[in-house]
Amino acid sequence: QVQLVESGGGLVQAGGSLRLSCAASGRADVMGWYRQAPGKQRESVATITSGGSSHYAEFVKGRFTISRDNAKSTVYLQMNSLEPDDTAVYYCNAQVVSLIRRFDYWGQGTQVTVSS
Repeated sequence: QVQLVESGGGLVQAGGSLRLSCAASGRADVMGWYRQAPGKQRESVATITSGGSSHYAEFVKGRFTISRDNAKSTVYLQMNSLEPDDTAVYYCNAQVVSLIRRFDYWGQGTQVTVSS
């Protein structure tokens, strides 16, 4: 069982920046950030493997940067040039992969609100 604790959300004006952090209680093979806006499905924002390979959703490329500190079991999401459409609850995700299955763990979510 991996527990995730997120921090860093808040209210920011369009064009501003926020940095999200997520600390895991254990090892994770892949960590990432997802978001869910009101009335919409949860969507992937960015993921990063323990080796540092990252993947971004098209709508955040060039604006968001994901990074992780394996020694601290922490993943970060630096969000720049924020837009009102980025308003959502952001969830941290950790994946632990074994030979036969994958375990997914989720944080409680942190609200990001971007005002125009």
